[in-house]
Amino acid sequence: MITDESLFHYTLLTLYLIAPPTFISLTFLQAPYGKHYRPGWGPNLSPPFAWFLMESPTLWLTLLLFPRGNHSSNPKAITLIAPFLFHYINRTILYPLRLLTTPSPKTASSFPFSIALLAFVFNVLNSYVQATCVSHYKDYDDDGGFWWRFLFGLFVFVCGMGINVWADRVLLRLKSEGKGYVVPRGGLFEVVSCPNYFGEIVEWLGWAIMTWSWAGLGFFLYTFANLGPRARANHRWYLEKFGEDYPKKRKAVIPYLRWDKQVATTCLCLSLIARKIDIFANPMVSLDKVLVVVVDNIDFATEDINDDDFAGC
Repeated sequence: MITDESLFHYTLLTLYLIAPPTFISLTFLQAPYGKHYRPGWGPNLSPPFAWFLMESPTLWLTLLLFPRGNHSSNPKAITLIAPFLFHYINRTILYPLRLLTTPSPKTASSFPFSIALLAFVFNVLNSYVQATCVSHYKDYDDDGGFWWRFLFGLFVFVCGMGINVWADRVLLRLKSEGKGYVVPRGGLFEVVSCPNYFGEIVEWLGWAIMTWSWAGLGFFLYTFANLGPRARANHRWYLEKFGEDYPKKRKAVIPYLRWDKQVATTCLCLSLIARKIDIFANPMVSLDKVLVVVVDNIDFATEDINDDDFAGC
């Protein structure tokens, strides 16, 4: 019989297990929406409705599950879930409204229902994990560093969300001008091709710090697995479309760092963690232990990465 606790552990495990195949598949096959839209993926939805539909579980399911947790009345838990909801009010309601009210050319692409459905399923899974962790399984009584981590993580989160919202507005403004695809300019667009994705990755890094949990870390890793390859594909798309007119100093998603080296370092660090800590046997193990493992082994990890082993991207 599957208990509530085992259901949470299995769902948390699923969040980690789907990240590698997501990363690998999106490295070779881009989701067919936006710049990469192509027919053959079933019926289409309008982008505003697709975004509202697929992101909606993050609001209604979170608000449904959170009050059922043992810590739902704890001020720390309420404070912690607020940034999560704030982000998804923007992504579920405000962003689709901006899409709806932004003039776009008649040739604007649609959004495949199949892709929206996959995103909907992921958001159901992730909302369950995050809301249940924050409201029920997180230990607030034995967490003396809660407020320091929360404030630092909130700072990172707000910075990331600010970048994300700003970049979305720039792209929507360019779209409304009706000139087709152009090279975005200004701000972080001068150093990365996709500051909107960079901002979202930074946001969920802040969330991982705030929650200091395997749930938060799993969401951050999945965000990177999902958005990282798409940012790289967008970067290559810009290079192919604009050729010599596209700034060569721009990276794909992380300013000043090559994509391939980021991935290699991340994989090595995660493999070290996996070898030393059986996280799935005890998903509640403190992330302090993980931090010690990474710090103790980071020199070893970076020594294995040689610039000559990679082609620049």
